[in-house]
Amino acid sequence: MMRIMAGALGECVHVAGVTRFLSLAEQQGHATLFTGPATDIETFIEAARDFNPDIIGVSYRLTSENARPVLQEFWAIAQAAGLGERRFAFGGTPPVAAVARELGYFEALFDGSESPDAVARYLRGEQAGAQVDALPPQQLVARIHWKAPYPLLRHHFGIPAPTIEPTIEGIARIAESGTLDVISLGADQDAQQHLFRADLQDPKRRGAGGVPFRSAEDLERLYAASRQGNYPLLRSYSGTADLLRYAELLTQTLNNAWCATSLFWFNAMDGRGPLSLEESVREHIALMAWHGARDIPVEGNEPYHWGMRDAPDVISVAASYLYAYNAKKSGVRDYITTYMFESPPTLSNRMDLAKAWAQIQVAEAFADDTFHIWRQTRTGLLSYPVDPARARAHLAESVYLQMALRPALIHVVGYTEADHAATAEEVIESAAMTQQVTATALQGQPDMLADPVVQARATELVAEAQVLLDAIRRLGQDVEDPLADPGTLARAVQVGLLDAPQLGRNPFARGQIRTRAINGALVACDAAGHPLNEATRIQTLGLA
Repeated sequence: MMRIMAGALGECVHVAGVTRFLSLAEQQGHATLFTGPATDIETFIEAARDFNPDIIGVSYRLTSENARPVLQEFWAIAQAAGLGERRFAFGGTPPVAAVARELGYFEALFDGSESPDAVARYLRGEQAGAQVDALPPQQLVARIHWKAPYPLLRHHFGIPAPTIEPTIEGIARIAESGTLDVISLGADQDAQQHLFRADLQDPKRRGAGGVPFRSAEDLERLYAASRQGNYPLLRSYSGTADLLRYAELLTQTLNNAWCATSLFWFNAMDGRGPLSLEESVREHIALMAWHGARDIPVEGNEPYHWGMRDAPDVISVAASYLYAYNAKKSGVRDYITTYMFESPPTLSNRMDLAKAWAQIQVAEAFADDTFHIWRQTRTGLLSYPVDPARARAHLAESVYLQMALRPALIHVVGYTEADHAATAEEVIESAAMTQQVTATALQGQPDMLADPVVQARATELVAEAQVLLDAIRRLGQDVEDPLADPGTLARAVQVGLLDAPQLGRNPFARGQIRTRAINGALVACDAAGHPLNEATRIQTLGLA
């Protein structure tokens, strides 16, 4: 614990920044003293002598012309009083902070341009001002703890272009900005599916949908670009073929921060890879086990893929259970469970929160000393307006809603999503907006989860999901563990227990479920539009 005093110097009466600084110091367990507004230099120095602080915080928010003589006089008197060996921090407007920086009296300067968590890191002794003194943690869990209570920010980035050069340049700019903790490489389709099969790569679609890396050397160059600024973690999409070989390459070249995978997707069913549905389930479980054996975190993106395809909320909740169950059984130690909001966009805020809260309840029931769960939230891919002004507003409102879950990570989805893949500058802007919203929420956001409507819907979803999971167990009653059996899970899709309207005419799925939005929730319904509970829906499949 340290002793920290701060106040507004001279004729400056602006103290909001000073009181926030001291409030953060108290949250870190430090003893504090506030000298007040417009503290004359002699009174300030006398308070320092009496309080005997480790850090002296000085604030001045008037003109830079006035600041210079005030700060020079303050420093001379502080030196004469024997305080010169103390640590000094300064807070003020950018022009005044520039003068303070030039004078060289202060170890840390804050002018409002730094990230909201910069002051907290300084008070923990990890960062001076906005400049990183030591390499931030390069492993995910350590970095989560390092930045808490602020969530880590992550964003996909990969410039669709014939070469990797624009992405290399963009990664460097993002890293130097210090706005992101994690850069997720957005690979083009051939990079995901045919990285090890040059004969199957199509030069005409090179760069379509993301960065066209094609070798270990490409990945190493992309990683090297991130070795500056705040040294963000790097990771990439998992492959959709040769999954274990792909995982080993990402680990060796990117120090891949974590693996993201699913159970039922990124295969022939959704056109993202060559594997059949059952093969995909089997390979993804093996991929979880590979990372679990190496103590590398795993992210489950399974549930929101059902929501993006208009599946009823209960199926997303059941998918959360299935993925957490298989991740734990596969030996995963750190599981990142992702909640995509506004998926589909017809969900109301209340029902969005209720669905996420139900998913949390079923997934986190598996948490223990060997299985840690880290919440990650994100804005819906399909929810953004095209208009940039409205899209910026949507990003802010979505992140504020997400903060009700107190996520450890936020997957920032750039406000340009409905129009184009974000440039480096747009990634930085979206991340800065997210920083502002998270800081506001952490100052005292109302508890939206306490809403009785949210709680009632979450309780209903958990109960309905168990009805669905019991039906899957009965489907595989002849195997030892139906919920971890690739054949049973694939059959659950084929017979329609797990189904989505957008799977119509899909050879791997039943694709006959109907859904509609009712009171902001997405529910299964019959041909006339009447809602169906799970027991009734399962009966209609002939599986009761």
